[in-house]
Amino acid sequence: MTATPFDSAHLGGLFDTGETARLFSDTAEVRAMLLVEGTLAQVQGQAGIIPEISAAAIHRAAMEVLIDPAQLREATAQNGVSVPALVTAFRKEMSAPEHAQYVHWGATSQDIIDTGLMLRMKQVLGQYEARLVEAIAGLARLAESHADLPMAARTYGQHATPTSFGAMAAQWGMPLLGLLAELSALRADGLWVSLSGAAGTASALGPEAPALRAGIAAKLGLTDPGRSWHTDRAPVLRIADWITRLLAALGKFGTDLVLLTQSGISEVRLGASGGSSTMPQKQNPVGPSALVALWRHGAGLAATLNMSAGHALQRDGAAWFTEWLVLPQLCLSAASALGHAERLASSLSPDAAQMQATLDAAQGLLNAEAISFALTAQMPRPEAQAAVKALCQRVVAEGSDLLTLARAQWPDMPADSFGTAAMLGQAPAEARAFAAAARTATAR
Repeated sequence: MTATPFDSAHLGGLFDTGETARLFSDTAEVRAMLLVEGTLAQVQGQAGIIPEISAAAIHRAAMEVLIDPAQLREATAQNGVSVPALVTAFRKEMSAPEHAQYVHWGATSQDIIDTGLMLRMKQVLGQYEARLVEAIAGLARLAESHADLPMAARTYGQHATPTSFGAMAAQWGMPLLGLLAELSALRADGLWVSLSGAAGTASALGPEAPALRAGIAAKLGLTDPGRSWHTDRAPVLRIADWITRLLAALGKFGTDLVLLTQSGISEVRLGASGGSSTMPQKQNPVGPSALVALWRHGAGLAATLNMSAGHALQRDGAAWFTEWLVLPQLCLSAASALGHAERLASSLSPDAAQMQATLDAAQGLLNAEAISFALTAQMPRPEAQAAVKALCQRVVAEGSDLLTLARAQWPDMPADSFGTAAMLGQAPAEARAFAAAARTATAR
């Protein structure tokens, strides 16, 4: 398979996944599956299903034995699954056939692979949480520090009304706060244990199967779903959905930063930017661009993963293989994006002078809505709108300023009708509310 940007020698820095990459290594996958095998034996020994002395030997060996993933390659290619070769290698390494015969008792390959995956996902989500907290904290500092800093809001790419940079930071951060809140529940009940046997019926495990599954869940710190989920990929999709929404939120952050740093706007300064091979004046928004690329990549992966969720009958090799191809890439995309977001949130800063210059160049037109509402104290709303619209046309035609013309035409209007507070509306309050909520959510 062609190397991905995540394991590329020259692109790996741009798409750095940190410690998360280790959790999708062959070694980590094999180690997780051995841990599941050892825990299965331990629970079965305590239940009297296999000899307790054998269960202890298997559990100890699962902690100590090292199996080279490369030796599983040929058999996995033939079988379409790595567990048969893993079990064979594990039994051999134990050098105790009287105990090794009880390895993998009554389980199926999918039980081991899916439970091992959930063990690794538990660590992945923990890493996400740490980086997400840091990104939120950085945005909260920006929101609080610049709650009252006015800037032009833009809709459809055009100047709309004034907002504040703090409110914009809050706009980036609020979806992340929601995702952080969801993450606790996802880690608490979304990581399922699988123990359902060959065809999902747990027939080889007998009537003790539900109790065994519950016991494994308790020992591994995972959730007992109370049923088979071989062909129900809901727990995988739930994690993937959370990651996809995370990437979308970070992609919006990146998109805005690309726009706000572009020539002609330049209202935000990045802590670090990239250079061009031929144009020395360039300061390219590399981090924000990576966020957008990772979001787009993740959206495609999520679509493929959803298409693979409809397993045929009791097990579907093609659907399962597709999941193996897609899910690691989706998880690594999120890890890389969180790294970029954390760095950007802690290093970017607004250019207050440039923001004011943008507002000044707009000739007061961004204040048209606020003036029209202030006028409703003197005339009906439709008349106020028409009057302000006519005044805006004069501004454009004459090159004058809306605030100056409005003050001259309606001298009886209260002075605060033209003040910053009237223009910004709830923007400062929303910025401060986000900052307060972020402090509460990240104070752990």
